[in-house]
Amino acid sequence: MRQTMKKYLLILLLSYSVFAQEKSNQLDENGNRHGLWKGTHKESNRPRYEGVFEHGKETGIFKYFDDTKAGTLIATRDFSKNDGSCYAIFYDQKKNIVSEGKLLNKIHEGIWKYYHFESKLVMTLENYKAGKLDGVRKVFYKDGTIAEEVSYKNNVKEGSSKIYSEKGKLIEDLNYKNGQLQGSATYYDGNGFKLYEGTYKNGSKTGNWKFFEANKVIKEVPAAKFSKELIKYEQRYTEKVSKTMEQAKKEITKEK
Repeated sequence: MRQTMKKYLLILLLSYSVFAQEKSNQLDENGNRHGLWKGTHKESNRPRYEGVFEHGKETGIFKYFDDTKAGTLIATRDFSKNDGSCYAIFYDQKKNIVSEGKLLNKIHEGIWKYYHFESKLVMTLENYKAGKLDGVRKVFYKDGTIAEEVSYKNNVKEGSSKIYSEKGKLIEDLNYKNGQLQGSATYYDGNGFKLYEGTYKNGSKTGNWKFFEANKVIKEVPAAKFSKELIKYEQRYTEKVSKTMEQAKKEITKEK
């Protein structure tokens, strides 16, 4: 009796499994995907995604898997709003979030977050409009200190662009117009001291450029002579740093 019951249960389970498989990847009367759908990777035939369609439209959460035996979850897309958009989350092989944000008609829209490697700390914040960068793009060091703040419009740099050192000090303070350097520009050493500054026009240096030492102007040259003067300036700066390091070594030796 028990053997018969076991066989009956086994047949019932197999029948249910076959029935469930038959009920996936179905079309409605208009030829639209409807109900549970499961996709596979072409070469391996391993699971690629699964999710539910409602007469051709994605609903709820879709899951996406990598092409390995483990079938690791690498992304989810949440279509719960039913407005053509979804919230996408991408994962690495260790289930850490790599990036997340909104997709509208399969292109980036609104704020997207990108994370540091195997970390919950945000590395980059970007804002998109119709799939193109629009607004201030921010990049952070792993301790949360701002590294970059660059303005974009229609996917090109437009407006202020600032780069910072890990100490939170400015390295570059620039301006762009239609993707080209335009207007005032100041470069720093990363410790709060100016190196040189001047003006750009249509991506090229123009007017006079000033060189600094301890935030005081030590030389001013026309844009045409900037490159030549920069070489001299960098040599002088390098020599000064070397002398400072040598002096520091001597002081340490004395203390010993």
